[in-house]
Amino acid sequence: MKPSIQEYAKRLRLPYLKNNHELLVSESMDKQHSYEQFLTAVLETELIERDKNAVTRKIKAARFPYNKYLSDLKYDSFPLDVSNRVRELQSLSFIEKGQNIILVGNPGVGKTHIAIGLGTLACAQNKTVLFITVPNLITELKESLSMNQLTNYKKKFIGYDLVILDELGYISFDKQGSELLFNLLSLRNDSKSLIITTNLTFNRWQEIFNDPTLTAAMVDRLTHKAHVINIKGESYRLKETKEWLTGN
Repeated sequence: MKPSIQEYAKRLRLPYLKNNHELLVSESMDKQHSYEQFLTAVLETELIERDKNAVTRKIKAARFPYNKYLSDLKYDSFPLDVSNRVRELQSLSFIEKGQNIILVGNPGVGKTHIAIGLGTLACAQNKTVLFITVPNLITELKESLSMNQLTNYKKKFIGYDLVILDELGYISFDKQGSELLFNLLSLRNDSKSLIITTNLTFNRWQEIFNDPTLTAAMVDRLTHKAHVINIKGESYRLKETKEWLTGN
């Protein structure tokens, strides 16, 4: 007895065909497709599903804390120049050029939303992305160092097309943490892109690193040819909370 379509599809690793072959056959018959048209439709549908699954895997691997999309942004909540610059960045040309984005502003103004939105868009365009908070990055660096895995960690970190570093400025670092972070980020300088969100303007970064020389070097390298966007205004989350409470 010959294997069924489901069995063939399973062995060929064609999951959509395996689960939907009856629907595909029915639709093709309704449209009176030729054999060539039917086969083309099957392969096209399978390819579309594979692309979708690949994007899903990339988004999962990026370790985003939650789903945020640029389409969900309330652009009219931002100053016009900020809205225009965010729209321009959606071309993702900054990744191809190895440029950084630094989003500066008070908590809740939409920095992380923009960063995750750009990261998700990059995943959809087959880019590899990592999202991590700066405090967690320091912790992982120290753990890698203690386990003699720092070299491997650096290689993996350098390999991402885009790295998003969230929450720079909420916690200061000791000397070891500051030096590890500086050395790591220097490896991506002018070749691979970073998106950094911070609540502190550059003249206050010394509060994080506690070393004026290292701070100056860090700012110089990260801001070279970078897109620096200063987002001013009321907390995005606070505004939504007020609207929810008042029923508007």
